[in-house]
Amino acid sequence: MNWNVKDIEVFEAEKAYIDTAVIPVVPVDFGKDIRVSAAQSEFINLLTLHLERQFKGRMMMTPSFTYRMSSLTDSEISRLSQWAEELGDSGVKHIFFLTSDSGWKKAEDQLGDRLIWVPSIPLENLDEQYKHSIMEDQVKQLLNVIVQKWQKNS
Repeated sequence: MNWNVKDIEVFEAEKAYIDTAVIPVVPVDFGKDIRVSAAQSEFINLLTLHLERQFKGRMMMTPSFTYRMSSLTDSEISRLSQWAEELGDSGVKHIFFLTSDSGWKKAEDQLGDRLIWVPSIPLENLDEQYKHSIMEDQVKQLLNVIVQKWQKNS
């Protein structure tokens, strides 16, 4: 389920069956790391799109949580945790943070099993068909990680 009115209406009506939310976590930079920021954003957004297709009806994708690439601080970690808390209060049982920024790995102690770090694959020079093929392979690997986390947190 995506973050749009039609899917949110389904989410509200079927909350008992939609127990998982994924928050894409993407950096924003307008300076020297603008290309890195854009590449990570493209990768995570495409991965999220494919993940949603795989788990349609069980998983909701939230809007991307964005932060300044140069300012990954405790306040950003706290803000992300607040998003998760609000989602949990709305009835979502499993909440995952999906990122390709290795800086978030330093916050694993604070974020717990919710953090899923996937190394970014450069997509800018690939044709669309090949991009989607790579994403399907990534989703297969990610599927195992998510199932393990579901089992551990149930």
